[in-house]
Amino acid sequence: MPVIQIEKLYRNEHRNEPCFIGFPLPEGTIFDPELAALYCGDELLPSQAKATALYEDGSVRYLFLRFLADMPANKGLNIDCSFEVKYRAVPKYYHPVTLTRTSGGFRIETITEANGPFAIDLKNDSDHLFERISLNGTCYEKERFSGPFLREKGQAERYDLKTGTWEIAEEGPVCVILKTAGFHTSGETGKNLRFEVRLTVWTGKPFAEVSYRLFNTDPSVLPVESLHFDISWKDTLRSCVASSNYRTNWDIGENGETVRKIIDADWLIREANEQFAEVNYGTFFADCTTASDGICATIFQAHQNFPKGLEADRDGIRIMLVPEDTGDIALQSGMAREQKFLLHFHSAEEPLESLNDRSIIYQMPYRAYISPAAFQASGIWPEIFSRTTDPLVEQNLIARADGHCRAYGMLNFGDSYDENYTAQGRGGGRLVWCNNEYDYPHACALLYARTGIRRFLDYLIASCSHWMDVDVCHFHTDPLYIGGQWEHTAGHVINGVMVCSHQWVEGLLDYYHFTGDERGLETALGIGHNILRLLDTPAYAKVGESSARETGWALRTLTALYAETHDSLWTEPCERIIRDFMVWEETYGNWMAPYTDNTLIRVPFMISVAIGSLMRYYRIFPREDIRDMILRQVDDLVENCYVKEWRLFYYKDLPGLTRPGNNTMVLEALSIAYELTKDRTYLEYGLGTFRNAMNDKPGYSSRKRTVEDAVLVGTMSSKNFAQSMIPLAFFWHELDESGMSFL
Repeated sequence: MPVIQIEKLYRNEHRNEPCFIGFPLPEGTIFDPELAALYCGDELLPSQAKATALYEDGSVRYLFLRFLADMPANKGLNIDCSFEVKYRAVPKYYHPVTLTRTSGGFRIETITEANGPFAIDLKNDSDHLFERISLNGTCYEKERFSGPFLREKGQAERYDLKTGTWEIAEEGPVCVILKTAGFHTSGETGKNLRFEVRLTVWTGKPFAEVSYRLFNTDPSVLPVESLHFDISWKDTLRSCVASSNYRTNWDIGENGETVRKIIDADWLIREANEQFAEVNYGTFFADCTTASDGICATIFQAHQNFPKGLEADRDGIRIMLVPEDTGDIALQSGMAREQKFLLHFHSAEEPLESLNDRSIIYQMPYRAYISPAAFQASGIWPEIFSRTTDPLVEQNLIARADGHCRAYGMLNFGDSYDENYTAQGRGGGRLVWCNNEYDYPHACALLYARTGIRRFLDYLIASCSHWMDVDVCHFHTDPLYIGGQWEHTAGHVINGVMVCSHQWVEGLLDYYHFTGDERGLETALGIGHNILRLLDTPAYAKVGESSARETGWALRTLTALYAETHDSLWTEPCERIIRDFMVWEETYGNWMAPYTDNTLIRVPFMISVAIGSLMRYYRIFPREDIRDMILRQVDDLVENCYVKEWRLFYYKDLPGLTRPGNNTMVLEALSIAYELTKDRTYLEYGLGTFRNAMNDKPGYSSRKRTVEDAVLVGTMSSKNFAQSMIPLAFFWHELDESGMSFL
């Protein structure tokens, strides 16, 4: 059974620390996720479990666990996961969180160790997020919590807020997550803008996370002037606003004096930071403490998602998710963005150091993981694991993952811009954003599984958070666009198009399995349905009128959705795509693609995309005709696109484009041919490309600059790693398996 590990992180111990983990299991291991029990030594840990995916026989394919762990000071922790009941004694220091339906909504209750009972009451169809919050007998009524208040640039009045019906997103003894969807309405503009709120509460903890997600459900652009959430806290004796990079800086107002901080582009440009921002940049919180109690509010990843602001005084806290007069935050039509903050209720005796500790842990939580061997043993991951460890290969893959451009900004963090696309003028003079091209999050998931290094999971989470919000169309007057992923373009969506070749889902499914957030699955299914609609348009009606990657990427996406759901809805169009490839091959001799009006050319990396997608389908539904077609196309690439003198494949099959190619995707095609035949000649054709890739180790730049609404760090597009992770790891696996050397 897998051993769950948590690496050393903080210098102080933290008892009953909320943690989570998702991981795959071999088929037939368990059929009931509730059989999972976690033990630290002989102690049973509080936990709750769910299956995020099943095999066709009904056994658990992915298991997701939330649990509490006593984290030692400056040490890691090993936890045994057992599927055999040892005992079910009630864990120490544990009072399960409870959820009760009321006449108008829900009540969440738990018992905190230091502060007694903690409860939150929620009401449906309300103009306040909370109906009531109480801690140790002290009640805070709904009037204490106002907003979020939205105001549009050029408008005098702010939007009204109305929640909908609260629903259960997740329920268990360790954690409860409730969600609601509502609308901001404006009589001045006539707009109705949808929002979603998720509230997360953990057992034994006097804090709750608020996730607020705003959608621009209007055909026009939404220029945001301000977005605030206000907390009334009377008779404050100590007000505080604090931020950290290496160490926390405190601005303290005695007797409730006003303290205020704004994080904007200028702040980031002036401030040095050496951490990878997806893992941690620093914290940003405000606190108000009276003679009897206090409340602390921490904005999640405020620096990364600037502009952000906090203000505290004798009357309370102002959480500025978008402060006034701090630049242009323009949500294009159909765009969304989630912002999160933690509300921590405490006694008057709680020291600032303790509040700071909790706020930093919120920014950089403990991450549980299992070993690469356990991932490999599940049998559901591609062949990215190898028996032999070569430092050059490992360092190269890690450097590619770490070297991507970071983009700070509320609408940009989690994505990177592409320098080449921008220079080519594809954005009309503006930055062209990758929009997670080639499924960068999936590449991060694979490297995380292969190495156990936590930051690659953090990369995945940050990129999927952006992807689900900004790069997916949530509203459009044309149903053809709904749910789809925009191709790389300026402003993420401006003048964007939606095509099959630039929509992916595997990274979103990884995100769902690793975090338990069902929105990853929902977004992936939405992309799948968008592809189905696109495939029925005239653009895809004639075989050979598009490149091999167009329907090749569609095949990969639809195959992944079938593996996830076992729904034949996704296999029927796959069969159509495969038939089209066969007709295409028969008609033109091979997968030739139109370039100029009167030319048909081979494009090795696009053909490799199609081969990789066909192989994914073949692994689920092995058929000789698919196998033979794959090998014919690989042989055609070798015969017509491989230049023996260079030991490389050229870029494209046209006189002005037959330069030496460096795209690693051809390595996946060659690896597939070797997997099917065990003919080492296929690997020999890839040695030149693999050697070049190993000698190309991207560096990481820390230079910052402001462009448009972003602060940029570095220049390398995330698509470099996205398109090379699987080919390089797969090719290295096959080299290792064959006993060949690339040196």
